[in-house]
Amino acid sequence: MTHVALTIAGSDSGGGAGIQADLKTFQELGVFGTSALTAVTAQNTLGVHGVWPLDPGAVTAQIDAVFSDFRVSAVKTGMLFSAEIIRAVAESLERAGRPALVVDPVMIAKGGAHLLQEEAADALVRELIPLAAVVTPNLPEAEVLAGMEIHGEADMEKAGRRLIGMGARAVIVKGGHRTDEHRASDLFVDADGNRLVLSSERIQTEDTHGTGCTFSAALAAFLAAGHPLPEAAAGAKKFIQAAISDGLGLGAGHGPTNHWAFHRQGGMTMKGAVTVES
Repeated sequence: MTHVALTIAGSDSGGGAGIQADLKTFQELGVFGTSALTAVTAQNTLGVHGVWPLDPGAVTAQIDAVFSDFRVSAVKTGMLFSAEIIRAVAESLERAGRPALVVDPVMIAKGGAHLLQEEAADALVRELIPLAAVVTPNLPEAEVLAGMEIHGEADMEKAGRRLIGMGARAVIVKGGHRTDEHRASDLFVDADGNRLVLSSERIQTEDTHGTGCTFSAALAAFLAAGHPLPEAAAGAKKFIQAAISDGLGLGAGHGPTNHWAFHRQGGMTMKGAVTVES
């Protein structure tokens, strides 16, 4: 059986993030990738040089076309840009029967460009988070969505629980922005009270463009293939750890991660790369 995943996100002309990173990740994990484009960006490793959002009707038409012809097992969202696009996506996913949804709340690019309008954050909370099987914010995104400052693991858990209170069934608060730790630790919490810490070696590198997109795409791919959520989260952590650790050295800024490194490093059997603790 061929599993199908759908990414709803913006395009990255530099190929390291957005739709391009998602489809590469799906392919590497043996999942057939479909897509619905929300915006076109002029982008490279040095930053985002322009953003052109699509009409919400065009986004709806793409999603409906995919669901009318494919049996989609999991969906991920990335850059959605506006409240109108968020609303169109939510309505389309409702019509599709609420498939397993990974929400990556993309707000700001590595170079500082805003990829989500300020007023759209409220729409994300109201319209999309209640549909999510899992939300994957980094620390700045979690602070905005949860309305609190995050200073450590206890705050990460509190923020995750707040997002579950908004309707998400699980949350992975990513700790990559913490600079006080030797390891990069993400916290998984779910509506059933489960809690896992996913930890890996912190790698000093500039090749981090598209890490959030790639992690959430890997998570969606593992879910599409039928893996339980905690196992999918661990797999996604291994995938992004491999992608970061085997940098490609491309571009003059924040370079892209290496999407084919996971299998080269042993796939799910990677030894010692990621620890999972309750």
